[in-house]
Amino acid sequence: MFGTDQPAPHSEFVFDVSEANFMADVVEKSQTVPVIVDFWAPWCGPCRQLGPALEAAVNAVKGKVVMAKINVDENQRLASALAQQGLPLQSIPTVVAFVEGRPVDMFQGALPASELKKFVDKLVAMGDDGGLAAAVAAAEEMLGEGAAQDAAETFAAVLEEEPENAEAYGGLLRATIALGDVDKAQALVEGAPAPVAGSAPFEAAKAQLQLALQAADAGPLGELEAAINANPEDHQARFDYAQALHAAGRVEDAVEQLLDLFRRDREWNDGAAKAQLFVIFDALKANDPIAQKGRRRLSSMIFA
Repeated sequence: MFGTDQPAPHSEFVFDVSEANFMADVVEKSQTVPVIVDFWAPWCGPCRQLGPALEAAVNAVKGKVVMAKINVDENQRLASALAQQGLPLQSIPTVVAFVEGRPVDMFQGALPASELKKFVDKLVAMGDDGGLAAAVAAAEEMLGEGAAQDAAETFAAVLEEEPENAEAYGGLLRATIALGDVDKAQALVEGAPAPVAGSAPFEAAKAQLQLALQAADAGPLGELEAAINANPEDHQARFDYAQALHAAGRVEDAVEQLLDLFRRDREWNDGAAKAQLFVIFDALKANDPIAQKGRRRLSSMIFA
């Protein structure tokens, strides 16, 4: 797969990834170990400089972080799909770190070895944090079981130890939304520490808040369904119907309506259907089947 300008790596911690195995070897694998993704091409001079140095930094931590290499020339559809979903892949080399299915950090261009080591060490710390990860996992389980107050208290306790823990901050925001305290949730968004703001867990929770705010204004399902049955080209009614479906907990049905709207008129209201789909996908876990299926179907429509 690699050209003569960049030999294939000889390490169990560095491997090639294509469109066929991206979900398994990046998104799913990052649930258990941080995955660094190197977007490169054989003709790219800075890629030849960066690649071996980054591989060396990854190999040095002996599996605490792994590295996936994506040749963008050989995987143009994958690169385009990821760019459509928000990754800035206009230039290479681009390096993106995934943790728990989401991008959490990135850089572009070649960096000195000292900076590469800092980048890798930061990811190692995410998997070795003195028990805080276990506490966050326990709080996530509480939240999943409906014990939002207990989850909020646990997330808050983690933040007392590590105020810039993005996973805990995002969890506290989601627990606050679950408790119905929208004003407090908005205050958490506005007061997020700089290292947290923009992180994947924070963005996912912020997307949930956006959906919660939309739910407060959602119209009656019956009337909206009748409106689109009477006129399938009433795009505003279909969009409003999708929001009402999501507010009613019918997430998959909401995605279906938005995909249908995108199919009918992808440019309607400045691409509102695609933007709303991304809000829903961002609010779901990366390995959620609704998100995975929806992203695949949207990508197939975009590149049809």
